[in-house]
Amino acid sequence: MTSDVFAPAKINLTLHVTGQRGDGYHLLDSVVVFADLGDRLSFAPQDHLSLSVTGPFAAGVPSDNRNLVWKAAVQAGLEAAITLEKNLPHGAGIGGGSSDAAAVLRHAGAGQGASALGADVPVCLMPRAQRMRGIGDRLDVIADLPPLWAVLVNPDVHVPTPQVFNALTNKDNTPMPAVLPRFGTTRGLIDWLADMRNDLEPPAIMSAPEIATVLSAIAASDGVGLTRMSGSGSTCFGLFETALAAQAAMRRLSAHRPDWWVRACSLS
Repeated sequence: MTSDVFAPAKINLTLHVTGQRGDGYHLLDSVVVFADLGDRLSFAPQDHLSLSVTGPFAAGVPSDNRNLVWKAAVQAGLEAAITLEKNLPHGAGIGGGSSDAAAVLRHAGAGQGASALGADVPVCLMPRAQRMRGIGDRLDVIADLPPLWAVLVNPDVHVPTPQVFNALTNKDNTPMPAVLPRFGTTRGLIDWLADMRNDLEPPAIMSAPEIATVLSAIAASDGVGLTRMSGSGSTCFGLFETALAAQAAMRRLSAHRPDWWVRACSLS
């Protein structure tokens, strides 16, 4: 019997780099949410592990032990025929590989040791709004987040994460407030987020100026409340108070730049 698991896109609404440890790991303070779009994995029982990759972004994705899905399956002791439907662009700052690995661990009921697969895997184990601190090991659920809609845009530009962190001149930036406010309305949430940051956005733009072009294009959308880059890039997002506004922005941006990956979604 085949089982299917959804691996949603992970969006960093904020990303404050607050320090760097002696071992090189960066300390973060980030509000993380998940989209209602993402990759999908199916698992069919068999007596050995295999992986096949399908979907619009299958090209270039390994189907062996270089893939986080494979590594997660080995770590969980899972033997199955796994099919990964790759709907998210890879290396895009929206946690595609990490979310895929977390989906394997959820399916296998083997969440312990998730951090060994990557700093973003633990937060993806429970795909709901969370505050992520430290090196991704301090996680707190954010309750009662108001409805939030977004348009995600990726210009098909890959920015290596180590390169972005290395280009960050100040590694010791202010964190978010110790206690996050309760967000009564979508507008209140967006206004608060506008006072926060993604500290990796400027160095990412230095490496890939196309990101600034994407941010400007999103900012020209009717009804957009905030534009920002997710993670270390290159996917950017605009936040909206209604689904209709996000969908209208998606249609406009898709018509303007058919070479970009543009999707409207809800975030939670």
